[in-house]
Amino acid sequence: MQAIRNFFLLSFSLLLMPQVMGQDQKIGFFESDYILEQIPEYNGIEQQLDVLSTQWRQEIRELEDEITELEEDYEAKEILYTEEIRNQKRQEIAQKIQAKERYIAEKFGPEGEYFSRQKALLEPVQRQLFTAVRVVAEREQIDFVFDRSGDIYLVYANNEYNLNDEILEQLGIEINE
Repeated sequence: MQAIRNFFLLSFSLLLMPQVMGQDQKIGFFESDYILEQIPEYNGIEQQLDVLSTQWRQEIRELEDEITELEEDYEAKEILYTEEIRNQKRQEIAQKIQAKERYIAEKFGPEGEYFSRQKALLEPVQRQLFTAVRVVAEREQIDFVFDRSGDIYLVYANNEYNLNDEILEQLGIEINE
């Protein structure tokens, strides 16, 4: 849906700019996913994030196991408990569930630690990539550069305008083909 909206927005904005449409335009594209895969620092960042994610997911599984154990214990002994003990046990289970939900939000929520670390680690690499894109586009006198890996997709692109190799060269990365 986002891609369709972006396509229509781009199409509409280009239609509103007749002075731009009348000129010869040079358009280029690159694939940020491909470029990022070639940057050694990026792979290290992904590995760091995977280690953190795996560790936190294990802790979440342990919390879920504790909750399951408490629930099973409660169900097995519920008839033996007084009303007061039943309420205490249900409250203990509810508190464990809330603790698990807080932990998930703290680690993986929109403002969570995972996304904060991801942003902090990836920002320098992304800045380096976009600087390289700008340098290549200016050097090649390209008017528009699209990222085919993102929300805007090209149905057809002449490979003559593919900037992947030039961007990798600007980043100082050799291509082994």
